[in-house]
Amino acid sequence: MNTIALADLRARIQAHSVVLLEALPEASFAAGHLPGAFAMSLDRIAEVALRVVPDKDRSLVVYCASETCLNSHLAADRLARLGYRSVSVFTGGKSEWKAAGLPLEVSP
Repeated sequence: MNTIALADLRARIQAHSVVLLEALPEASFAAGHLPGAFAMSLDRIAEVALRVVPDKDRSLVVYCASETCLNSHLAADRLARLGYRSVSVFTGGKSEWKAAGLPLEVSP
């Protein structure tokens, strides 16, 4: 499984070359998520992916809460099985993002 480091993720976000998907429940997403991310709970992976990212060659990064959270790995595996060809996991998740002093977006 491909992983991506924080510095590389930030560069790809700034270049608008990646779609971010948060693999946590809706309430966690609403409380704060990486800027520009889409909510994709484990029970809605196919539905959200096909709606948000119909191009299966598009570069995707999945994340969850922290290094100990496995939701992002489960979601990345499922996305690959759905035919997405460029899926990476940001293993540090929201925890690493916040520890670096980076802001989260909050849903209304």
